[in-house]
Parts: sequence; C-alpha cells; structure tokens
Amino acid sequence: MFMRIDHIGIACRDLEEKIELFSRTFDLTVVAREVNEEQGVKEAMLHIADGEGGGSYIQLLEPLSDDSPVGKFLAKRGEGVHHVAFGVPDVEEAMATIGEKGVRLLDERPRHGSMGSQIAFLHPKDVGGMLTELVQAAKRQ
Repeated sequence: MFMRIDHIGIACRDLEEKIELFSRTFDLTVVAREVNEEQGVKEAMLHIADGEGGGSYIQLLEPLSDDSPVGKFLAKRGEGVHHVAFGVPDVEEAMATIGEKGVRLLDERPRHGSMGSQIAFLHPKDVGGMLTELVQAAKRQ
C-alpha cells in the first residue's frame, strides 16, 4: 500500500529560521511554500530525494494561531516531529483498506494537501501514537 515516506512534518515556531537551518545543515532546497488556512499553517516543503514512488520531503509547519492544531501541538510538546506521511497510489482506496482494519480516520474524505496532493489523517491512538498522514501526490504534467 505504501510507496514511500512522502514527508516528515516538523512543527516550528519560526518557519524562516527553520528553513535556513535545514537548508544550511542538510543542503535541502525549498520546492514549495503555502499558507493552508484550513489547517491553520504556513508551510515549506524541502526536497530530500526522488525515487520510483515519487519525492520525499521535510515539511516545516508554523501555526497561524495558537489555537490551530500545530499551535496546540507546540504548546504541549514543543518543536519537533509532528507527523509522518506515507505516499499511496490512491488515498481513497488506502483510507477504505485501513478503515476496514479498525483504524479510525480523522478525515471522512480526502482533502487538499501540499503541492496539490490529496491527503487524509489516521487517528494517532490507533497507529502507535504517531499522527499519520496518507498522501496521494498530484499528477505530474
């Protein structure tokens, strides 16, 4: 079902500071920036590598407000890994398959994700305590 680790989401208080850190330390390049009002974040995707199943990234997330999900995460846990995202060929099919196995879905249907992808989240309590995201990458032209 999983094709790759699509990205690791990292919660941060200062997006520009973390972009500079990851760029300088790991030679990563920002390939996309977005403000996602629905999820309450400013984000940057930093490219790691490409493989057969698609690209892998670090996603830096700065909350738009303290009461957003990432804002609450930062208040409770501080900066660090927020979620792991797995690339799947079909997010709706993956949701159905995983849901049939008793894992609760946080999304009833896919929603807009970074770089035109379709995404859905799984309940952390049902997958070992880690917020897990399913990502169907946008079709490349």
